[in-house]
Amino acid sequence: MGQITVEKDLDGIAGLCRITPAVHGDSRGYFLESYNRRDMEEAGIDVDFVQDNQSSSAAGVLRGLHYQKRFSQTKLVRVIRGAVFDAAVDLRPGSPTFGRWHGEVLSPENRCQLLIPRGFAHGFLVLSGDGAEFCYKCDDFYHPDDEGGIRWDDPALGIDWPGLSRDAGGTWTLNGTPLILSEKDRKWPFLAEVFPGEVIRG
Repeated sequence: MGQITVEKDLDGIAGLCRITPAVHGDSRGYFLESYNRRDMEEAGIDVDFVQDNQSSSAAGVLRGLHYQKRFSQTKLVRVIRGAVFDAAVDLRPGSPTFGRWHGEVLSPENRCQLLIPRGFAHGFLVLSGDGAEFCYKCDDFYHPDDEGGIRWDDPALGIDWPGLSRDAGGTWTLNGTPLILSEKDRKWPFLAEVFPGEVIRG
């Protein structure tokens, strides 16, 4: 191993990992391996990734919380420009941590990646003023008709999105600037509506 450091089961959530690559730098700049299957396997992570995605988002954009219903995906996520607060929520029925979330800032400066197992909802908030570019690997192809979502502001989850607050008119803002959400992300149901028989064990 040696090229990555892996912290497993973040916040006690089985399978959720923080991966930090070794950085080799000098006066010219730096080099790192953003992905090395052999190192991952030596760390006990055996995932067959089949697709790489990249998105660009403006400052104040919040995407999520998204998941695939039947064709669930493991994701390896990182940020190559800007900074985001990334959040993952355990939606695995029967999981001892069902409904528990973990969130942290991802940026090119900290170079951290999150490995998000199958059965999680995922979302992120762009914190940087000039936007952000977000990259992730998936171990299954995207199925447009299989997309699901949970309200990003579901009080039952209580995700602590940094910098967010409501103004006097009730509008969500990020450090005073109105939050940017897609129409779809505004209308996702609450967790209890999607998983009525499950109890949050966070």
